[in-house]
Amino acid sequence: MHRVVHFELPADDPERAAAFYRAVFGWDIHKWDGPQDYWLVQTGEEQPGIDGGILRRMDPRQGTVNTVSVDDLDAMVTTATKAGAKVVMPRMAIPGIGYLSYLSDTEGNTFGMLEPDEGAH
Repeated sequence: MHRVVHFELPADDPERAAAFYRAVFGWDIHKWDGPQDYWLVQTGEEQPGIDGGILRRMDPRQGTVNTVSVDDLDAMVTTATKAGAKVVMPRMAIPGIGYLSYLSDTEGNTFGMLEPDEGAH
């Protein structure tokens, strides 16, 4: 079974959003050193749950995105598109993490699929 492994929260002001989630939930949030404006969110280790990120909002309609772990990204993109999904962002490498693609489901909700691969580049 495939599980949600990451969430992304879009924000007009990521620093303000990070401060909000730190204050409300006590989450550990820090800016990523990579090439994009991205803040890594650690929600804790004491209970089941997932971690995520905060990114700068690119479009006013942009909403929260959940990313699901898959074993074979290309095969799952094919499965999803046959079921009615549309590719929003084709396969891209996240160095040291894996390969990611964003799709839109039949209701217009964007979701991600990630094939973990530490050798991704």
